[in-house]
Amino acid sequence: MKHSITSTLLGASFVLAAFSMPAFAAGGGGSDDSATTPTCPKGQVWSSKAKKCVKKTSSAVPDKDRTEYAYTLAKAGRYQEALEMLDTLKDPNTKEALNYRGYATRKLGRTDEGISWYKKSLALDPKYAKVREYLGEAYVIKGQLDLAKDQLMTIKSICGTTCEEYRDLHEAIEKPSKI
Repeated sequence: MKHSITSTLLGASFVLAAFSMPAFAAGGGGSDDSATTPTCPKGQVWSSKAKKCVKKTSSAVPDKDRTEYAYTLAKAGRYQEALEMLDTLKDPNTKEALNYRGYATRKLGRTDEGISWYKKSLALDPKYAKVREYLGEAYVIKGQLDLAKDQLMTIKSICGTTCEEYRDLHEAIEKPSKI
């Protein structure tokens, strides 16, 4: 009986330890950091300097970390939390922040709003291939394949046909159900 209780407590401690550690999100775009940025519990943000989750309100976390973390949340399906994280930026008007805001709003079903954020991002950097991919996907969702194909051709001129952005948008145009 004593052995059974010890085994149960030991097993429970492993389970608790697993749930108290940050989970790592899979990649899927953004900078190379997004593939390795862990997701934290709600109300926290990953600090690349501290290498741990800290309170979202911490002033020690720079906008770059907050922006990347918002994208990590969005890629993990935590779209509303991603938008809330973007709301904490000192400078919310960077090409990345505007793109990720567009991505999260589009994924929440607000495609037209997402498109407006993508266009603001493009105004800052017309050669930003990732935002063109997402804008093209939004056009596919709306059934505007001509506009999506325009984005695909622009991406081709930016990074060719082998870059991830080109491949992903090409697939979305060919297989819209995959978006």
